[in-house]
Amino acid sequence: MNNKIRTPLDIFEKISKNMGPLGQHLKWSHGYFSFPKLEGEISANMNFKGKPHLVWSLNNYLGLANHPEVRAADAQAAADYGLAYPMGARMMSGNSTHHENLEKSLAKFTGYEDSFLLNYGYQGIMSAIDALVDRNDVIVYDAESHACIIDGVRLHMGKRYVYLHNDMDSLRKQLQRATKLAEAQGGGILLITEGVFGMSGAQGKLKEIVALKQEFNFRLLIDDAHGFGTMGATGAGTHEHQNCIEGVDIYFGTFAKSMAGIGAFIASTKDITDFLRYNMRSQTFAKSLPMPMVLGLAKRLELLQTQPQLKAKLWEIATALQNGLKERGFNIGITNSVVTPVFLQGGVDEATAITMDLRENYGIFCSIVIYPVIPKGLIMLRLIPTATHTLDDVNRTLEAYKEVREKLENGYYKENLVDKNTAHA
Repeated sequence: MNNKIRTPLDIFEKISKNMGPLGQHLKWSHGYFSFPKLEGEISANMNFKGKPHLVWSLNNYLGLANHPEVRAADAQAAADYGLAYPMGARMMSGNSTHHENLEKSLAKFTGYEDSFLLNYGYQGIMSAIDALVDRNDVIVYDAESHACIIDGVRLHMGKRYVYLHNDMDSLRKQLQRATKLAEAQGGGILLITEGVFGMSGAQGKLKEIVALKQEFNFRLLIDDAHGFGTMGATGAGTHEHQNCIEGVDIYFGTFAKSMAGIGAFIASTKDITDFLRYNMRSQTFAKSLPMPMVLGLAKRLELLQTQPQLKAKLWEIATALQNGLKERGFNIGITNSVVTPVFLQGGVDEATAITMDLRENYGIFCSIVIYPVIPKGLIMLRLIPTATHTLDDVNRTLEAYKEVREKLENGYYKENLVDKNTAHA
């Protein structure tokens, strides 16, 4: 008999040897490519590493972050209530009339009976998915769903099926499989997609998905983080833009983008919203949104509804940017929203060199995306237009991108690779 004491692996030692797909680069990327610090007033022009930059990386779509009325509302609410009030979780002691009024306004604006405020978008939709389905229910979701949806689906103890991105034939096949299983188990089907996919800028095919309800029995949840405030005649969302509000059963929107705040909301029928109020664990056991945020969000929603020129300006900039890129032969994928991806051919080293060239020599700050988010051999420069950008900003960026592409095609970045030992110094 072997009485030797078994020694398990030390968790810290394991982690230190494997920092993850992104963390493995932190020694040379931290502070520059990852966790950069943009300083100054939130706008299209900010400072990075002590130098002015034209910024295309902030989801401040409508320019509300530093709108004078928003700043005044935030400041007044902080002066009146402080940052602690109301104290406690909503269900126990953290409720207020202002929270309830904001929920009513959001529900009316997006076309639903009721809505429920959420402290955070990422945790919120995860918890909503977890609450809406049990082990007998089946989830069907788009292959390019955001990480928050993927993590929410992982919480599901039942079966899940994924369909090819925006592919209705693939979706029909998965719904057929889901229907058979749900019938056998006595469960239902929850279909999840996005209003606007944040990387590609493509709209989810909501109207076509809703049409499938004539063949299949399912409920539809959409994450419209990038559509709320930017899509639709009034800015109510992608479901408004595609004229299928009634077919979207559960609507999720975030405040972190068009509303330039923090938190989120989920809207549906009164019964479903009440169910979520009492069964979403991330909210039941979390402190209520502070009053300055609630009152500040109410002001933001008011401006979103009463100042349509903000959305009009956003689309003016987005249209000029996207048309200018296409006229110059750039590949911007299949975007049909304001999200603007630019695809170039190249690898990780070239992507690193391009990013530094844009920042150091052109004063342009944008997000760069590489494998595994997109296929190997591709570089994506992701541009987020806002109402604070100008047409001069667009023209400056178009010229810079034209020069960068020429350098890439001429092999300049292969000859001038970044020294990763000094890249973020």
